Amino acid sequence: MGVLAIAGIGLLLACAASHAQVPESGRWQELSFSAEAVDGRMEDRFIDRVVDLAAAGQLDRDRALLGRLQTIMAKLVRQAVLIKPEAALWAWEVHLGSDSDVDAVSMAGGKILVGSAFVRSLALDDGELAVLLAHEVAHALAEHQRETLSEALLFNRQPVVPLDVLMERLDTDLSLQIKLSGLSSLQESEADQLGMVLAHRAGWPASAMVSFYRKLAEHEQASVLSGSHPAAASRLSMAKGMALLLTP
Repeated sequence: MGVLAIAGIGLLLACAASHAQVPESGRWQELSFSAEAVDGRMEDRFIDRVVDLAAAGQLDRDRALLGRLQTIMAKLVRQAVLIKPEAALWAWEVHLGSDSDVDAVSMAGGKILVGSAFVRSLALDDGELAVLLAHEVAHALAEHQRETLSEALLFNRQPVVPLDVLMERLDTDLSLQIKLSGLSSLQESEADQLGMVLAHRAGWPASAMVSFYRKLAEHEQASVLSGSHPAAASRLSMAKGMALLLTP
């Protein structure tokens, strides 16, 4: 069998549709790419981002804050694994970036980058920092990037597109980003809700949820997080409701 034929079969297998449910919410997802394929590509991107930050002298400079992140992350991951057992096999990793473009981002497979300037601008205590991290952990648990890529595939005119090409289009094609904006907003709300559940189960008080989202609401104009996210006021309202639900 020729090389092109083998490559074509591999691509078709990678795009074989499967179904999954988002933890806690139970929403069904149609996933066209395998978790292994997406996780591998995202790990490569994360490594590139980390290497670039390190080269610029902007990686993990605040050792005290990094230590706080790592301690909180360990508690959250223990709860994440209880919700999604296969997450125990992921190489969870958290880093701190000191460039102003970094707020908080999550990549498939448990890779998280937090901006030190963002944390300082909101003066986050450990409970609030746990809510921020839990939101990013929730994105990974819900496999939102895998879902976004799968949804993007449906908008593509060609029947099969390599994953790398699709990722590039997601970065550069504004029309595609607009088409996916509804899904993105839904995923952000989902990560808010699941993240608060994770933070609560990891032992952080419900008051931290409310105070974190109140700070976001107060700084919405300056916050990089506002773009594709729901309005900060609605996120604060959800946090208040979740705090009541989770408080005995």
